[in-house]
Amino acid sequence: MNFVHDSVKLDESVTVGYFAVIEEGVQVGKNVQIGNRVTIHKDTFIGDNTVISDGAVLGKPPKPAKTSTVKLQGDIPGLTIGDECTIGANAVLYRGASIGSFTLVADLASVRENVEIADYVIVGRGVTVENHVKIGSKTKIQSNSYITAYTTLEEQVFIAPCVTTTNDNLMGRTEERFDSIKGATVKRGARVGGASIILPGITIEEETFIAAGALVTKDTEPKTLIKGVPAKFARMVEERELL
Repeated sequence: MNFVHDSVKLDESVTVGYFAVIEEGVQVGKNVQIGNRVTIHKDTFIGDNTVISDGAVLGKPPKPAKTSTVKLQGDIPGLTIGDECTIGANAVLYRGASIGSFTLVADLASVRENVEIADYVIVGRGVTVENHVKIGSKTKIQSNSYITAYTTLEEQVFIAPCVTTTNDNLMGRTEERFDSIKGATVKRGARVGGASIILPGITIEEETFIAAGALVTKDTEPKTLIKGVPAKFARMVEERELL
């Protein structure tokens, strides 16, 4: 048995599994597939030909803890999901996020409020995307990576599995931390190797290659390969690898 609010009009091409909940003001495009036990919160917009897998939660209202660094400001618009997207099983996408067309948000991923994800993006299994993040088109974020609040990933960035970004050098102590919280800026075409750690406020320049396991403590130069703990220049990226 499903619950579909009276305000919701589903095209005859839409399929809905068992035990789904679709709340007030939800808009669903044509040829959308909604799996079993899916919850779609109020005001969510879903584009044509999108697939929502079992157990997904869409448009979840944010409610940060009283001690959270990131505070809610003003009204938060409904979640929007573009055309031809795939949302994985048990993924949670918050109200206030915007997902571009032809994008995959894989199983168990979490996308918080005030996030902008462009077209043709892959957000891998178990990835966490925190608040106030921007992700450019054709960027790929592999499984279990952590994209902290106030991070920017530009176009065609590659984030390997288990990468960690950070945004707070004081790790929650002292009031002045609120003035300096900033995630990484990873510019067009940069590649970040598996299990690398990027410290707060770092800029990864265009076409930088960060080797697996690196600890990035300072800004990089374009088209350089860096590696180590802390990461240091190793060589220039080969011309054949550049976009």
